[in-house]
Amino acid sequence: MSTETLATFPMGGIHPPEGKELTDKLETEVMPTPSEVVVFLSQHVGAPCEPVVKKKDKVVEGDLIASTEKLGAPLHAPVTGTVKGVQGAPNHMAGKAPALVIATDPEAEPRTYSPSDWTRLSREELLARINAAGVVGMGGAGFPAGVKLNVRPDVKLDTLILNGAECEPCLTSDHRLMVEYARDVVEGAKIMLKILGITYCAIGIENNKPDAIDILNQVIAQDAHKNGTNIVVRPLKVKYPQGSADQIMKSITGRSRPSGVRSSAIGIIVQNVYTTKAIYDAVVLEKPSYERIVTFTGKGIKRPANLMVKVGTRLRDIVDHLGGTTEDLAKVVVGGPMMGFAVSSLDIPITKITSGVLFLTQEETDLASHYPCIRCGFCVDACAMGLEPNLVSIYVEAGRGADTAQFGVDDCFECGSCAYVCPAKRPLVQFMRLARINIAAKS
Repeated sequence: MSTETLATFPMGGIHPPEGKELTDKLETEVMPTPSEVVVFLSQHVGAPCEPVVKKKDKVVEGDLIASTEKLGAPLHAPVTGTVKGVQGAPNHMAGKAPALVIATDPEAEPRTYSPSDWTRLSREELLARINAAGVVGMGGAGFPAGVKLNVRPDVKLDTLILNGAECEPCLTSDHRLMVEYARDVVEGAKIMLKILGITYCAIGIENNKPDAIDILNQVIAQDAHKNGTNIVVRPLKVKYPQGSADQIMKSITGRSRPSGVRSSAIGIIVQNVYTTKAIYDAVVLEKPSYERIVTFTGKGIKRPANLMVKVGTRLRDIVDHLGGTTEDLAKVVVGGPMMGFAVSSLDIPITKITSGVLFLTQEETDLASHYPCIRCGFCVDACAMGLEPNLVSIYVEAGRGADTAQFGVDDCFECGSCAYVCPAKRPLVQFMRLARINIAAKS
């Protein structure tokens, strides 16, 4: 990429290659149930769960297996089988983390769920079902959904935004969800509107997903039970990182969230479209959150696909199902190319917030080492929050991480735009994350 190209990026946005063409038209397949699942005890913002089952216990798909009385979300058995105990398992962010291991009963039938009329339930009953199902923000944040929706009565809201931008390159799990489960998304929006006590919901979708826009518009137009709600689809120009809550709020409403406060302070609640589907499942079907659609893509996997996968399924089992990897595989990334984490093991399991896994060849990724900052300022121009990632990285590399508090690193949502445009290939997202860890440790 030339410096001329870098210099033309508008403030607060970049345009990386979309890379969605391998999977955006592929309908979701159901991944066969693996012989064993590995369920991390922490899959959300907040306190880790404590097991409520022990070694040799028999569990049925959907049973509660771990919970917490603190901020968090309970975990449920993705399969029917026998608990093997708690083990340390490879984790894409923490190296190793405690997880419940369950051996699958190969003779067990999949659990089925029947819909019920949710409109008769009170706000408190709706929240109780969401909390009991362990629903978290499935766009990547992992914040417990019931806690986010339980807004204080004195907070004045007027808008619910469903984030269907999915601006991260290569990933298409949200896209396929909107196309294949449009009715569930719309019904989930109505559930949240009732909880929040408002009527207006905007579904933000980038206009590179015309099929999702069309089908959601059709479902909304044909809905005979709007219950006084006003749900609209808002097509958006393609721009990265529009999928962040701050950016999609700005695109749809023109409002900006002041630093240090929540979006509710400006009258808005933002939920990912996949979280909305999980809320529908929790309320209408009383189905816990233990499976999700995940995109597996890149030239390093024999067969790219969108798969409905049980939480706890190891990457190794998925790779075997998709025919293996190619000889020129160079890197495996959990998440998207901008915000994901490179991993060194295929024993890592899928979590509630895993939206995609990339299998990249040398042609698709840059394995070169990074170089010293040249003070070009391209990262500053690309930053959606107006931060100075170059100065943060210099401070962190010099061992003065706590000093970076003055640069507002808490506002960084790790979109990776700064690292993408950096001609020195500096790992700016990782430096920002280290700065936050250092500040927290010294506060």
